Amino acid sequence: MDIAIRVGLGWGGNLLALALASRLIDSVTFDGFGKLAIAAAVLSIVNLVIKPLLALVSCVLIILTLGLFLFVVNMACVALTAWLVPGFGVGGFWSVAGTTVIVWFVNLLVNAAVSRARHELPRRA
Repeated sequence: MDIAIRVGLGWGGNLLALALASRLIDSVTFDGFGKLAIAAAVLSIVNLVIKPLLALVSCVLIILTLGLFLFVVNMACVALTAWLVPGFGVGGFWSVAGTTVIVWFVNLLVNAAVSRARHELPRRA
């Protein structure tokens, strides 16, 4: 799949997830669609650059917890995004945890839809 499409779908998935999180969790706030779009882009970049580094540093904890520590790594990415983007905020610990679950679930659905569409489309020769 073309890299531009993958980046666009990743950003769109994060945008949808953060918008949904702001509707479901009271302490997830943003000052307008522009701030939400920037937060989605920052989250995409954080997941692309920072998340692998955090996973590498914490690989022993990830192995010891059978992968559950990756949830903490994902929470750190969401919290870092809220800290970096003025006008976008996530409340306390439970708000970050809930937002992380919503982002994970929406991205799971987006990836499943893309995978299904890729297998159903005819291949180019």
